[in-house]
Amino acid sequence: MLLDISQLPPLLYPLANRFYRRYQRGAKVNRQHQVWVGKESEQIICSLCLQPVADGYWLTSLLVDPARRHRGYANALLTTIRHHYTGPIWLFCSPSLVPLYTGAGFDLACDLPESLADRLLRYQRHKELVPLVSC
Repeated sequence: MLLDISQLPPLLYPLANRFYRRYQRGAKVNRQHQVWVGKESEQIICSLCLQPVADGYWLTSLLVDPARRHRGYANALLTTIRHHYTGPIWLFCSPSLVPLYTGAGFDLACDLPESLADRLLRYQRHKELVPLVSC
């Protein structure tokens, strides 16, 4: 795996948006996000977005090119951001993705910042989500 992981400068956020659109994901990068991408041969093959919240960050999206899943790319991105940020990183995921995130060092989040707790309640009206955190 020759994955080049880097933080995308805001001027290049449209590249991440194109990546998300290619796989018909509802995710969209905005100015509040800090975007990290993994590239192979200059092509984005995975991306994640972090948004500052409370004393840490909220991981709002993580996407790996479907043809390249199960190769450790998501774990590589998650490991990289843990080395670049201090404080907790929270996320909400479907129950089927809990093993991916717990394998990358995330645990069940029992205490969320108020803004995330409110958001989770709204989201859970429509789908089952599990709150996780990495400290």
